[in-house]
Amino acid sequence: MKQKLFPPFYWLCTILLLAFSLQLGYARAADGIEIEQAHLEDSAEGYRLSATFAFDLNRGLEDALTRGIPLYFTTEIEITRPRWYWFDAKEIVGSQTIRISYNVLTRQYHAAITGRLQQSFQTLDDALSLVRRPNRWVVADKDALKAGQSYAVAVRMQLDVAQLPKPFQVHALNSSDWRLSSNWKHFIYTAER
Repeated sequence: MKQKLFPPFYWLCTILLLAFSLQLGYARAADGIEIEQAHLEDSAEGYRLSATFAFDLNRGLEDALTRGIPLYFTTEIEITRPRWYWFDAKEIVGSQTIRISYNVLTRQYHAAITGRLQQSFQTLDDALSLVRRPNRWVVADKDALKAGQSYAVAVRMQLDVAQLPKPFQVHALNSSDWRLSSNWKHFIYTAER
């Protein structure tokens, strides 16, 4: 003979299970990168990407960094032109990588943007500020986009494990500590020139 669950007990179990699953989803979201804002700006040099990211490093990444393993954060952008008769045309695909490293002898953090700019910082938070609020970089020449045309823009950032030393790439594939990325942020931009 089957016994039925007491209805209030059933609802209590359901609510606890739902609360637990929401808590896990929130913890996973907290480990990711959030794009707070992203937009294109028209300048004399071309079209620049202005973006702000929010994230914190987990303990595993901080430990790896302080032991001399550099971390690479890559921001990717895709600018596409919608077409009604065929697939959308990808006008521009670009990326910028910022490397964060720690020098044990000088006890300083270093941040380098794709080999162009290198700065030293006293704290990790100061070095990560360059990643969270990168300089506005030129993603397209001034003549690359047609004036008055609307374009779909997609931006994302991720910890690029492909640039790590080979033994750490294998470890990064098997460890959730090394999975740090954002979702694609989509917006529409109308060229002004």
